[in-house]
Amino acid sequence: MFYMPQLKDAIERLHDSDIGVSLFIEPSIEQIDAAAEINSDFIEIHTGIFANAVSEEEQFDELEKAGLAVKHAKKLGLGVNAGHGLNYQNIKIFKELRDIDEVSIGHAIISRAIFVGLEKAIREMIRLIG
Repeated sequence: MFYMPQLKDAIERLHDSDIGVSLFIEPSIEQIDAAAEINSDFIEIHTGIFANAVSEEEQFDELEKAGLAVKHAKKLGLGVNAGHGLNYQNIKIFKELRDIDEVSIGHAIISRAIFVGLEKAIREMIRLIG
């Protein structure tokens, strides 16, 4: 991977300034290993394929991939976030994954807030992920 030395150098410079680093990646063991190798603090698993799945089978296949990715990343000492396309419908399934530190659901909340207000949109999401 030709970009690894440049990324590792950039991460070292950020760490020198006490800035944590998260890399947005696919739920791939290879990409997780690379993130750990260059000293990323976190990964954020791209959930777009899961979110855009057209069948339950495809959605559960992607959920399984994400679950394996989370376990592998945690074993390597990485923090794990996830996001892209998560919403009020699919978060119900996605929350089955444990050990995720944070999910990116801001777009869904703000979109919902247009219709019901921000406070209600947040409360609805908290109920779903709680």
